[in-house]
Amino acid sequence: MSRILNVASVAAVGMTAATMLLLAEPGFANDLAADANLPAILLPSADAPVVDDKADLSVADQAPAENNQKGENSVAESKPDAVTAESLSELVAETPRPVDLDPELRCLAGAVYFESRGESLVGQLAVAHVVLNRAQSGRFPKSLCGVVHQKSQFSFVRGGKMPAVREGTQWSNAVAIAQIARDGSWKNHAPGAMFFHARYVSPGWRKTRIAQIDNHIFYR
Repeated sequence: MSRILNVASVAAVGMTAATMLLLAEPGFANDLAADANLPAILLPSADAPVVDDKADLSVADQAPAENNQKGENSVAESKPDAVTAESLSELVAETPRPVDLDPELRCLAGAVYFESRGESLVGQLAVAHVVLNRAQSGRFPKSLCGVVHQKSQFSFVRGGKMPAVREGTQWSNAVAIAQIARDGSWKNHAPGAMFFHARYVSPGWRKTRIAQIDNHIFYR
């Protein structure tokens, strides 16, 4: 009886050893997968990279932020502002002039031209913003042309009409300044101003003085 048990034990050990040898052989999973009666077993390759689940999640979490950052940068780069122009004069030179001016832009450019064409570009921009601020204030007409043509507001308006402009560099600059002001693509040095007058007059206004640029004094 004991001899039979010993023989059985030896046989069992032999089968176990054979099984271990088969598992150690390359391609064992492929051989099993070929058997239609057994499920495929996928063993990791020795050359396969080890994936850290936490690291993988952190990369996925960072991806949207990186995409948003790229999106913000692309938007910023598409704007003609301080990011792309080193000076206001450079921005004026880079601003394309439309072939046909819409009425609102023409009125705004007209105010810049007739009120400040002899001033610096910074001064012209401040004048343009006065017109824009008035239109947005609720205290003046809502349209730019309404603001410019309002009775007794701008001395260059005669009989409710704007005089003819002389085409040239000054008009071209006024159109560019009007576009820059309307787009808000350059800093205004008289923020919030809705009134201005020349330095050589003293109207005695009881208004908050904001800035003096060239020959104009600006008020809120």
